[in-house]
Amino acid sequence: MAIRALIADDHELFRSGMKQLLVDVLHAEDVREAESMDRALEILTNEGAGDLVLVDWRMPGMSGAESLAALRDGFPEAKVAVISAWEERSDILAALGAGVHGYIPMSLASAQIAAALQGILEGRIFVPPAMGKREGAPGEGGGGTFKLDQDKLTLRQRDVLQELLKGQASKEIARTLDIAEGTVKIHLAAIYRALGVRTRAEAIAKMSKAG
Repeated sequence: MAIRALIADDHELFRSGMKQLLVDVLHAEDVREAESMDRALEILTNEGAGDLVLVDWRMPGMSGAESLAALRDGFPEAKVAVISAWEERSDILAALGAGVHGYIPMSLASAQIAAALQGILEGRIFVPPAMGKREGAPGEGGGGTFKLDQDKLTLRQRDVLQELLKGQASKEIARTLDIAEGTVKIHLAAIYRALGVRTRAEAIAKMSKAG
C-alpha cells in the first residue's frame, strides 16, 4: 500500500528525520510537512488526510486533547498519532482519551518507532511501554500484566471493546456495529467496570498489557 502521511512538528530537523524513516522503512510515497497545527489543518483540508497524521503534543496552534479530538472528528479516515518528547502519564492518557491511535515517545529507538507506526497503520493502538510499568509492576502489588476474563463480557460488549481498541469513537462504533450511540455508551460503562477503570484512555492503556 502506498502510504500518504503528514508530519506536524515545529522542529524542522525532527520532521526531516521522521520523513526519512517513513520513506525508507514504511515505504511512504507522499510525506507532507507542517510546522504548526494551523498549517497542518490547511494541508489536510486542501489535500486530504491520507493514511497517517503525526502530530507533536506541544507545538504552535496545538491545544492538546481538544485539537486531537477535532482532528479525529474532522478526518476520520486517517490514523492520528502523537509523537513527542513529552512523556507525562497525564499527557498520554489525555491523548488516548481524545481518540488518537497511539502516543509514541521520541525516546524510542528508530526501529521501535517504525514498528509502532506499522502497528497503527494495521489498526492497532500504540501505548508507550512505560505505561504498563507504572502500575501493577512486580514488587508494587499485583502482577506485571493484566488479563481480562472475557467471560465477564457479553458478545456485544466484546465487539464494542474490539472497536474501542481500534481507536474508534463512540459514534464510529455505533455506525460499525449498527447500534445506537447511547447503547454503545452503556456497553462502554460495563466494559470499564469489568476492567476496573473509569475512562476510555485508562481502558486502552490497561488492555495494552493484556496477555
